[in-house]
Amino acid sequence: MENTTTHVKRPDWLKIKLKTDGHFNEIRNLMSSQKLNTVCEEARCPNIYECWSRKTATIMILGDTCTRACGFCSIKTGKPPIYDEMEPVRTANAVKEMGLNHVVITSVDRDDLKDDFGATMWAETINQIHRMTPDCTVEVLTPDFQGYLPSLNKVFEARPEIFSHNVECVERVSKKVRSQSIWQRTKSVLQASIEFGLLTKTGLMVGLGETDDEVLATMQEMADLGVEIFNVGQYLQPTKDHLPVDRFVHPDVFAMFKEKGLAMGFKVVESGPLVRSSYHADEQAKMYAVKSNHA
Repeated sequence: MENTTTHVKRPDWLKIKLKTDGHFNEIRNLMSSQKLNTVCEEARCPNIYECWSRKTATIMILGDTCTRACGFCSIKTGKPPIYDEMEPVRTANAVKEMGLNHVVITSVDRDDLKDDFGATMWAETINQIHRMTPDCTVEVLTPDFQGYLPSLNKVFEARPEIFSHNVECVERVSKKVRSQSIWQRTKSVLQASIEFGLLTKTGLMVGLGETDDEVLATMQEMADLGVEIFNVGQYLQPTKDHLPVDRFVHPDVFAMFKEKGLAMGFKVVESGPLVRSSYHADEQAKMYAVKSNHA
């Protein structure tokens, strides 16, 4: 349904410099040859030019069709096709060919896979990357697997170096932003990761109707839970059919979020208008001195 809310003019600080050098084309060609999807393309990430030029990408497994329809996300929704059982091997091959030291893996929601919601494919992908590229650290940005603990444990037991699952927004606006998800279930997924002993990360978008105080309260709640890495970025409306932008947050406010977040106890806080879940993920891993569990 088309959104008719008044358009908010995009400020100058959100202008993006386009850069398509040899590395950009290399990544694009490699993903195409391995028949892999990237969230960089599917979610229309504003940082695709910067990240691909730095030879970093977030690989999206389990197809390009999501069973949910979140109001902020441009990934297509519907009934997904049967997944490819060789995708974990192709993903690991791409990571090896790219010569990565750190990789981020994500996926669409697969609520149609009633046995484990895709967790087996997740675990196999992590295992294949660790097997083929032992020095490469693996960060996973997972769906919630409907909070099903056996599925979560399959992913945990594959020992990703960083487990990430986004709260996406403050709790008050959650039903508007992602009607098929449950905010407290998201929190329970993060808590399960922390209790398992994994380095845990989350993040949210601003510009969806929240207040600064609500952002800070959410950050404090995540810090108290034991989350160690937190990202805050500006929501950008991908098409006219998605939720409108409520406000554009000034860079000074993002700087305040970072300062207060570090004081709360987070080890790493990425906060800025163009920050996304995997933005500078390789640098975050270095900052945190993350080492592969399989080297």
